[in-house]
Amino acid sequence: MIENHISLLLVVIPLIAAPIAAILPWGRASWMLTLVVTSACFVLAGLQLWAVVHNGAISYELGGWAPPWGIEYRIDALNALVALIVSAIAAITVPYALLSAEKEIPKQQIPLFYSAFLLCFAGLLGITQTGDIFNVFVFLEISSLSSYALISLGQRRQALTSAYQYLIMGTLGATFFLIGVGLIYAQTGTLNMMDLAQRLPEVTSLKTVHTGFAFIMIGFALKLALFPLHLWLPNAYTYAPTVITVFLAATATKVALYVMLRILFTVFPDGFVSVTPTGDLFLLSGIAGVLTASVYAIYQMNVKRLLAYSSVAQIGYMAMGIGFASFKGVTATIIHLFNHALMKGALFMAVGAIIYRIGACRMDNIEGLGRQMPWTFGAIVIAGLSLIGVPGTAGFISKWYLVLAALEQQAWLSVGVILFGSLLAVVYMGKVIEALYFKPASEANLSVKEAPILLLAPTWVLVFANIYFGLNAEFTVGIAEHAARALGVAAK
Repeated sequence: MIENHISLLLVVIPLIAAPIAAILPWGRASWMLTLVVTSACFVLAGLQLWAVVHNGAISYELGGWAPPWGIEYRIDALNALVALIVSAIAAITVPYALLSAEKEIPKQQIPLFYSAFLLCFAGLLGITQTGDIFNVFVFLEISSLSSYALISLGQRRQALTSAYQYLIMGTLGATFFLIGVGLIYAQTGTLNMMDLAQRLPEVTSLKTVHTGFAFIMIGFALKLALFPLHLWLPNAYTYAPTVITVFLAATATKVALYVMLRILFTVFPDGFVSVTPTGDLFLLSGIAGVLTASVYAIYQMNVKRLLAYSSVAQIGYMAMGIGFASFKGVTATIIHLFNHALMKGALFMAVGAIIYRIGACRMDNIEGLGRQMPWTFGAIVIAGLSLIGVPGTAGFISKWYLVLAALEQQAWLSVGVILFGSLLAVVYMGKVIEALYFKPASEANLSVKEAPILLLAPTWVLVFANIYFGLNAEFTVGIAEHAARALGVAAK
């Protein structure tokens, strides 16, 4: 039965397809292969989530070796949801990539581009599927190395320096994570996450375990771009090809956040977050990230860079949810993990449509384009309202649950930061809308036409998703609560 092998297929299919895409002689042939693979993975991820919700967690033993001796893929509601996000964003991004990639990437590099894209896709899915903490490192390296190559394909020379900066920071993060895993393994003798959860309570008082935990958290804080370890992200998002900015912004940080949640609440003993300074550090980092990155976003003249700093701020909101170390806080984090993928994916796609038409996205280049590109402008407005957290959008559901989690803890400062962060989002999104619609268009911009349907259709799929999940939050809230329980976070 194929249902028994979905977790393996989600990793194997894109991994096998990647080298095939590289050797296909025609760029659009590799695009078609990538479209088929990502669409198939989206269907499989949907089936996997359905199976987990209705039948409970799935355990898949690779090679017939029983865990913890063999590698286990273990799927519960949380990683099934993250796998669905990754595959859904990939399936929506690939149709968008047909024109966007051809515009921004040299023709001879298109097959290699799709090969690297599939490798990155396979790595991210692998992280979500595995129940082995060392395997997380292996898939992390697969996704990271391909990400560096993808970012370097940007049109401007800064893409190379951005990819190099990301490579250095990513290597540091992976090294920290591996050192932490080694220290934990030295004390427990196992790498299986469920086995670690059973053995760690006996050794949590040891300084080696605390040191290993700190190394792991710092390593993934770098991958997550958690403030103040975010410095690689603005350049990477700004200078990467637009389709890669869309994909990474909507998936890579979400997968990194998933690993942090898994380690904090499943691998380490219940209450470890609350009895160590970890929760307070996440809370402080989240508050600082929301305020600092939002202020930085206000002063950006490049729209992609503005949205990149906005992503750092949104990661701050998720960190605050973790910092509350409560059922509602973790639920709010998971809800925002899902909703942020929708809103930021739509925004970067809309900006990519502008770049496709005029080749730039600076504030002074886009003046008056809102009238010339009404569908693109509409997508930016609606996705921007979701980012702000206006009722009726997915972003409102995220902010609402974050506020509820803060009120439960009587964290009045956090409530104020969430609300003030939303006001700052009004300012920086207002700048974009003002430039697009309320500034007079230059002579060159008066002749600009609306973006092609192949760019608009995927953008509006995400825009409508922002509206749908803002009006009907039953799916996102239900799955997020299910996932929080699967992590072992008890509801009060």
